[in-house]
This record gives sequence, C-alpha cells and structure tokens, in this order.
Amino acid sequence: MKTDAIIHGDLASAAASIRQAEDAGFDGAVSVEISHDPFLPLAMGAASTERLDLITGIAVAFARNPMNVAVLANDINRLSGGRFIVGLGSQIKPHITKRFSMPWSDPAARMREFVLAMRAIWESWENGSPLEFRGEYYKHTLMTPMFSQGSSEVGNPRVFVAAVGPAMTAVAGEVADGLMAHGFTTPSYLRDVTMTNLAKGLDRSNRSRSDIEVTIPIMSAVGRDEAEIAPKRAAVRQQLAFYGSTPAYRGVLEHHGWGEVGDELNRLSKQGEWVAMADLITDEMLREFAVIGDLESVSAEIKQKFGGLVDRVQMGLSDEPLKI
Repeated sequence: MKTDAIIHGDLASAAASIRQAEDAGFDGAVSVEISHDPFLPLAMGAASTERLDLITGIAVAFARNPMNVAVLANDINRLSGGRFIVGLGSQIKPHITKRFSMPWSDPAARMREFVLAMRAIWESWENGSPLEFRGEYYKHTLMTPMFSQGSSEVGNPRVFVAAVGPAMTAVAGEVADGLMAHGFTTPSYLRDVTMTNLAKGLDRSNRSRSDIEVTIPIMSAVGRDEAEIAPKRAAVRQQLAFYGSTPAYRGVLEHHGWGEVGDELNRLSKQGEWVAMADLITDEMLREFAVIGDLESVSAEIKQKFGGLVDRVQMGLSDEPLKI
C-alpha cells in the first residue's frame, strides 16, 4: 500500500508540509477542503516537489462546475509533470445549498455527469475536436482556440471520486480512476458493501478491480505511550460521533447493528450536545473504525485490516510514513 500525508492549514504552512511529506518518503500529499482552498497548496507543491502524487481529498465538486475544475486540474497536472489527482466529493445538501448557494439534486447522477463533462473538455483540448457535451445537469458546447489548453505531454489528471453510499460508489467504479472511501468506514463495510458496489460500476465500464485505485483516510490515535494516545483517542471518539450523526452515513452503523446509535447521535447533534455525543461511541466501535497504539503496532494493524482491500491509505503528516 502507498501512504499519503494529509495536509491542511493555511497556504504557507500547507505548502511547506507538502515538501516535508516528500522529504519524509510519503507517496502522496492530500490537500483537504475545510477552511481553505484545496488546489492552491498543491499548485505550490507541484512547483517545489519532484516525486509524490498531489491529491485533492476532496474538492467539493458541486460548489464548482466541470469547466473550472478541468482547467485548474489540468494546469496543476502539467506543472507537476503528471502527478496531480483531482479527488472530488459531493458534500451534503445543506452545505451545497446553504454554504455555497449552489443547486443540489441526484448527487450520484450529477457526479457521474461532472466527471464525464471534464473528460469531454480534456478530449476537446487534446484532439481539437468540437466540445459537445450535453447532459441533464451540465452542458458544455463552446470551446474556441483561445480558451483551449491544447494537448498535454503528460496526459490528463487522474480523477478520484469520494463515496460512501452504493450509488456514488458504483459511479466511481464506472467513470473514475480511483475511489476515495470515507474515513467513517470499517473494514467489514468496505469489504462487504463498498467493494460489491464498486464492482457493479466497474462492470458497467467493462473494467476490473486492477483498473482503479482505492484509497481511505485512516482514523488513528498514535503515540509513544498512553499519555500521548489518550487525548488523541478522545478526539477520534468525538470525530466518530460527528460523522455518525449524519443520516447519509447511517448505513455504515446499520451494517454493524448500530443504527439506533446513529439516530441518537443525530438527535443530540440537533441540540448541539457535541460533547455528550462522544459518550455514545463505545470501545467496540472505536476498535472497528480506528487504529490506536504506537507507530509499529498501528502499522501492523492497518496492514491486517486493509491489506488486499485498498491500494493506498491517508494519514496525518508525521516525520516518517507508516511502513505498510
């Protein structure tokens, strides 16, 4: 498995972190979209690194449109010599409609069209052919020579799609180069549910598992002793409670017979009881979702849990990558 470092923070610190990740031997740097843009650090990293993959994990697709993502992704891919991976996610309806003031409908179908539209734009640049993409959600029918980037010596960016539910997972298998599984995922759910739905999408495009990469961010509490691990364990418990309160992720809890916990977490979240929510995350749930221990034991546990299932994992930046 490849190991990618998760990068976040303001632009200056994120760019420095990407260089640190390459120096430490990581295989990639994943720039997240939380309070800062995910593309800008990777553009700076493309100019100051030589080897590691540069990945948005994720960029919110529906806050943008296929044309502006196609332009930006291709620019960074050229700058990096073909090392850019545009990781796209749908987010959830309240964020798209209330935070970004953008339309929301049929997220899996819309994501499929978004990726196909980007590929049509790149094909138009590559071949000089007319741009004629007409979908239900996106229409791109104008490309003059002035606005075309032309053919690229390093090819098009790879496209990863983030997914939890069955429909979006199948879309990733059908149209993407990679699947970004959610951190709120257990090995059992990944094996029994995610991979089954991924295979359905791969079948639609006449591809096999070897034609796509699967990556997952690892929830972890890593330290040299219990004094270092304890606060990180508490933070993971809080994060699990937050994710578990989201109805879109309830299927993961249902898979383990914890659906009622998800209902209670959702109820408490609406009351703002964020601290109390963490108390509902049992030790059993913590063991399923997270890896906890020192660097050596966590490395072994990740390999045991995800070996043969995923191709790369994402971890918080440290001085050295996990040996998995």
